[in-house]
Amino acid sequence: MPKMFGTDGVRGLANKDLTARLALDLGDAAVRVLGQADAPKTKDDDVHSEGRRRALVGRDTRVSGDFLSSALSAGMSAGGFDVIDVGIIPTPGIAFLTSVLNVEMGAVISASHNPMPDNGIKFFARGGFKLPDSKEDEIEAVLGKDWDRPTGAGVGRVSHDTVTATNLYIDHLVSTIAPVVGPEKTQPKPLAGLRLVADCANGATSVVAPEALRRAGAEVIVINASPDGYNINDHAGSTHPEQLQAMVKATGSAMGVAFDGDADRCLAVDEDGTMVNGDQIMGILARAKKREGKLNHDTLVVTVMSNLGLKLALKDMGIKTVQTNVGDRYVLEEMLRGDYSLGGEQSGHVINREFATTGDGTLTALTLCNEVVKSGKSLKQLAADFPQLPQQLVNVRCSNKQAVTTNAAVQKAVEKETALLGETGRVLLRPSGTEPLVRVMAEAATQQQADEVCDRLAKIVAEELA
Repeated sequence: MPKMFGTDGVRGLANKDLTARLALDLGDAAVRVLGQADAPKTKDDDVHSEGRRRALVGRDTRVSGDFLSSALSAGMSAGGFDVIDVGIIPTPGIAFLTSVLNVEMGAVISASHNPMPDNGIKFFARGGFKLPDSKEDEIEAVLGKDWDRPTGAGVGRVSHDTVTATNLYIDHLVSTIAPVVGPEKTQPKPLAGLRLVADCANGATSVVAPEALRRAGAEVIVINASPDGYNINDHAGSTHPEQLQAMVKATGSAMGVAFDGDADRCLAVDEDGTMVNGDQIMGILARAKKREGKLNHDTLVVTVMSNLGLKLALKDMGIKTVQTNVGDRYVLEEMLRGDYSLGGEQSGHVINREFATTGDGTLTALTLCNEVVKSGKSLKQLAADFPQLPQQLVNVRCSNKQAVTTNAAVQKAVEKETALLGETGRVLLRPSGTEPLVRVMAEAATQQQADEVCDRLAKIVAEELA
């Protein structure tokens, strides 16, 4: 039986794969695992909940989030947790609030950048960290099984608080680049004079990102911030940046930022409408942190998909890179293991441990805009310091994808191409996590060379693993 939890929670077609019953059972199982009798309790727990544990529930703007959040909350409260439903809020907002409100767990109903019909449920443990695989396995193991549930005064309550939670999160975001000063608690405006376009994907940051950027002093032109339950990610946001690119040029803005549906990622656009990807954003932020003495161990954590151009540019700047498997959870695990302060993915997930426990798109936008203003350079100029090597990616359908790492002929071909490229390129072969495919990627000094290397490797993979 395949695992229910994927790389980022439980996800599927809402009301078919992800039903109200499944959400109810997940809430029930989660409190059973995360609310065990030996779990640590704090003084705050007793003050706020009379000894009962608490959970936060939030969601993105999908219409299915209404019934799924109700079902999830019902499962949690039936298990004895007091549930605070904070409504529509970015995923990293739940991570932040889970930490600062000192609740036992948080849950987000979102399918991130997926199309509207999909939805998902992901959990955060105390402190605002995503659950490790072991805890997800425990939840899955007790899913739908009966247990001695509380009765009477032991059952939990469900309350709703959208305004307080959202404002608390926005206050935190703005404070990362504009901490209040003086006894009057004056709010600085570090982004004053910066005009930008923000594409909110009709998603969870449609209120948060514009408000945070404006409070920091920016002039913000907002697009795709009118969610109706059905238009999330619909030709908008980080997966469809065409509107953003056109609007930046049409309005003469200095830059643009694009979020996905749950706002845990951010991509950018320079003044010419050219995309600035996650690798370039990470490079810009890593250099800024190093300059300020805040880049722990002078190291940036990246995944195997990050462009070699980023690593070469950082090396010249005295910044090391540590590489992980694809997935922001693996990036964070390595960051915690090595006490690193910054990491992320080419897709725009950027984890800034100084301020967050997970990728936060709005935080990334604020810190990127802040560096543009502080540096006195345009985003185009900053991004140019992190050129991307030409890249080619081919998906090869095969029946034995896992053998890609052990097949002698494939490995011999990889070694040959790697030697041919030397330090001016690289190759990467990895099996897809969800499809019967091997992803063949090559980077080289020229696009022609990348295409040729990728084509040769793809043919061998197809012959050997068909």
